[in-house]
Amino acid sequence: MSKTRVVVTGAAGFMGSYVMESLIARGDCEVWAIDDLSGGYRSNVPEGAHFEQLDLRDKEKTSQFFARVKPTLLYHLAADASEGRSQFTPISATERNYLAYMYTLVPAIKHGLKRVVLTSSMSVYGAQESPFSEDMPPKPEDIYGISKTAMEEATKVLSKVHGFEYVIIRPHNVYGPRQNLSDPYRNVIGIFINCLLNNKHFYIYGDGNQKRAFTYIDDFNPYFVACGFADNVVGQIINLGPSEEHTINELAQVVLSNFFPDGNVPPNLAPKHVPLRPQEVVEAFCTNDKAKVLLGYKTATSLIDGVAKMIAWARKMGPQEFHYLPDGLELESADVPQTWKQKLI
Repeated sequence: MSKTRVVVTGAAGFMGSYVMESLIARGDCEVWAIDDLSGGYRSNVPEGAHFEQLDLRDKEKTSQFFARVKPTLLYHLAADASEGRSQFTPISATERNYLAYMYTLVPAIKHGLKRVVLTSSMSVYGAQESPFSEDMPPKPEDIYGISKTAMEEATKVLSKVHGFEYVIIRPHNVYGPRQNLSDPYRNVIGIFINCLLNNKHFYIYGDGNQKRAFTYIDDFNPYFVACGFADNVVGQIINLGPSEEHTINELAQVVLSNFFPDGNVPPNLAPKHVPLRPQEVVEAFCTNDKAKVLLGYKTATSLIDGVAKMIAWARKMGPQEFHYLPDGLELESADVPQTWKQKLI
């Protein structure tokens, strides 16, 4: 029996590495991994996957790859997922998200693609009233969300014209072991943890009452992988993650309680508040009723337990140096967060 030939983009990244492990464990997939290693690690790619270092913005090389591999299933996770930074790096956000996806999807379609599972984002909902549901129209508030909206819409149009299947997943702030701890622009849990590992306090934007839902990787990955094979999800957009929301202040206390279980936080490590980032959505969490019906979704890991697991892994990794963009931001204004401008994180 021939195996399903699968390509995973962003494969050396946090979420992509778990997707590959699950696909390999199935035993019925030939897994090809693509990553440019700009935010991922070669060590994240499991044995059994065919790895190629490739920048998806390279149209010619990407086209050659798909002409050679000819996958029937594509999981697209590659992204520049820094929505808060995208107002200051709009070209990069567009190239690394929408353009890279088109350079990936088009040759995949040409060479026999049957289904794509697209990783989108809650950012497409913008500042609408939470909880967000899939029947809400996209109203993105940032360049990243605009790019993700364009990717979704292009997928629908191309599917209708060219006959491949699609599933669009909108994750809820996925976190866990293997997440990039050195990124100062995104992944709030990772930033909080790495700051404390570096014996530094972390910063909270605004008053900290922003609400988010956080998804531990084990509560995301199995359902995401299943979308490549289930029949009842074809042509669907699905919010994937828990419905329980937490404020950033609550998250900060969960992290601090793990580092300082007696509650005595040293004054030099107490969080500091800075102004909100421009275009930051205050409340961003979703319903998951559709995921429950179509995928049998259940939240198994609480925020307290998930953060504890991530911190245990991070302690083994040790403190990481934060890596700012080497060429700086594409646009600057008075609204650039001081944490980035002064490299405070």
